[in-house]
Amino acid sequence: MNGAKTITVRRNAYGTDLRAGERFAIPVEAPIAIETNGIAYAVMMATPTAIEDFVTGFLMAEGLAEAEEVGEVAVHRVENGEWGTGYVARVNLPPERIGAIVARARRRVGDSSCGICGIEGVEAALRPLPVLKRPSRATAAAIRRGLDGLQAGQALGRETHATHAAAFCDEAGRMVLVREDVGRHNALDKLVGALARAGMDPGAGFMIVTSRCSYELVEKAARAGCPLLVAISAPTDLAVRRARAAGLKLCFVARDDTMLLVHDCDETDERAMRLVEP
Repeated sequence: MNGAKTITVRRNAYGTDLRAGERFAIPVEAPIAIETNGIAYAVMMATPTAIEDFVTGFLMAEGLAEAEEVGEVAVHRVENGEWGTGYVARVNLPPERIGAIVARARRRVGDSSCGICGIEGVEAALRPLPVLKRPSRATAAAIRRGLDGLQAGQALGRETHATHAAAFCDEAGRMVLVREDVGRHNALDKLVGALARAGMDPGAGFMIVTSRCSYELVEKAARAGCPLLVAISAPTDLAVRRARAAGLKLCFVARDDTMLLVHDCDETDERAMRLVEP
């Protein structure tokens, strides 16, 4: 499945056509219906690449399955003429998971930028995270190395200039896996799913996301067991609070010359975010 399509455009300098008939790549976005044990659980808008990884990571992030419980993901294409193409991804989980699936089944269309549409109640959104048992051993130099290698892995991003990426690096900063999507949550779900399907330990490295660090991304990284999350943009206060509670090291506003990280002090202290040199 291709993650991009090419259209014909005109390049215009705000009133003057500079070039006509130019080809331009845009990312593919499609509804992906996720059915578990015959139950319609969710419909997400996503880039239809690595769907098996996406479904696996999504179910893990939802707390519905462990990696080894996700069986074969059967993907079916649904055509609707000029109105577009969709996909149905069907997977079976163990019988003991059916109760949770039924209780939390969501029949809605999820926006590609949304991570918790359909969740009801503050308690569900703020449920406790697993506390990470091992801190990250990655150095600042390793983080810089990972950032340097990130761009090379963003083939779809270079083609479209319109997608997010989530990457996994080993503790030395060597790029291991990259996944891309129009949605930042989707990209990270794909990455978590890819690691699970490959039998790789997320605790043996760190993740980089090309977006602001929302609390949903912190939750996904923590639930996957990754001890360090690096973000190109800034976190929210809730992301900082939950990262600290889970023992997740957080680096953000990562640039060529500097990055910010959450310091190990009280979160109300103005020193809680300090500037460090990579």
